[in-house]
Amino acid sequence: MEGRLIIPSSGLPDAKSYSEADSSVLQIWGGHRLHGHVKISGAKNSALVIMAGALLCSGECRIRNVPLLADVARMGQVLLALGVGLKQEGEILEINARDITTSKAPYELVTQLRASFFAIGPILARLGVAQVPLPGGCAIGARPVDLHVRGLQAMGAEVQIEHGICNAYVPGKNPRLKGAKIYLDIPSVGATETLMMAATLADGETIIENAAREPEVIDLANFCIAMGAKIQGAGTSTITIVGVPELHSTEYDIIPDRIEAGTFLVAAAITRSELLLSPVVPEHLIPVIAKLKEIGVTIIEEAPDCLRTLPAETLRATDIETLPHPGFPTDMQAPFMALLTLAEGDSVINESVFENRLRHASELNRLGADIRVKGNTAFVRGVSMLSGAPVLGTDLRASAALVIAGLAAQGKTVVQGLRHLDRGYDRLDMKLQQVGAKIERSPAVPEIEAEENKSVMNSQESAVV
Repeated sequence: MEGRLIIPSSGLPDAKSYSEADSSVLQIWGGHRLHGHVKISGAKNSALVIMAGALLCSGECRIRNVPLLADVARMGQVLLALGVGLKQEGEILEINARDITTSKAPYELVTQLRASFFAIGPILARLGVAQVPLPGGCAIGARPVDLHVRGLQAMGAEVQIEHGICNAYVPGKNPRLKGAKIYLDIPSVGATETLMMAATLADGETIIENAAREPEVIDLANFCIAMGAKIQGAGTSTITIVGVPELHSTEYDIIPDRIEAGTFLVAAAITRSELLLSPVVPEHLIPVIAKLKEIGVTIIEEAPDCLRTLPAETLRATDIETLPHPGFPTDMQAPFMALLTLAEGDSVINESVFENRLRHASELNRLGADIRVKGNTAFVRGVSMLSGAPVLGTDLRASAALVIAGLAAQGKTVVQGLRHLDRGYDRLDMKLQQVGAKIERSPAVPEIEAEENKSVMNSQESAVV
């Protein structure tokens, strides 16, 4: 396979297109009901870590249902820089990691994409040495890598962090990680995934306690099992991995994106619309569906992989606290805040996962919402209507929340910060267009850029009391 990334002209934009997202906006004319069917793409958080997991295989992996995202393209660039062969045709990605030509991941790429740091586990397991920069991504709070480091050290690696680079190696003539018993202080998804991947090729048995239980962890485990790994307990708080000498080629389908599905459920709710969503895994959406029902939305399971949402006569206030899975997902907090701005009564949203993930409150207030923020808690008083205005998405899910609010606002809403949105949603604007939203991507105009600068300066002060 050629060591190059092939991008279809009709699908995933190239790197230039992503840079242009910084200077483009979404114009949304609110008040239009949605109707029809939405195809849910593959899970972003599964796709990224499964791409890293393919480094464990010394052959070729064919991965299907890969979403067309900026973050997927960036992860592809990381793999290419490691010497991996890569080819993408639409939603099918072929990865050949037979030859990893370097153990050094590129600084300029890893610092843009947090998930690329997870490659440290597979690289270390394959080569016995890895040099990976500390990660970047959305500015939603501290997400330290100390759990990853301590776990790798428990498996026999020597790890040092210097000048923003995590240097790890396995000492001895046989540079193979050793099985270990690892307890995670918190059920970190990233640490669970990194250590589970590293353990697949380790010598002996590894037990990860207080492991993350997210569906994406299960998806990664199933992918590794398809390559010949011996993993039990994924989806529970204790995961057991028995290392094997090598993993083999496989074909694998990524699960549907539960956050994208939840986002469209909220979009239907706020516009009082009927939508059909598939494919989905309803079990992955239990906390989201439960909250929507509390708010007054009817959701019907049309088929094992298909949901229909019906419009609510009245949206009711509710309280939300984000928690690790199976609790309410932090990635759905911002979209639900947009929905609750139009609910009758007062809602309280407590963000307990990340400490800096309420910055969208001030932007929703620009649309006429009544939200006060104190610490990691937002107090939302429902209003009768929102009105369009220029707003700025400060992170991935905040951008989605502003799009959702714009769908219901009177007049025109202009959303900037699309570089965040394109990181995690597969052509969100196009999918909304197909179900009746009046939404258009266009170049930014000077007055919008001026509003953006004002919004950046005021984003924190206007929301905090």
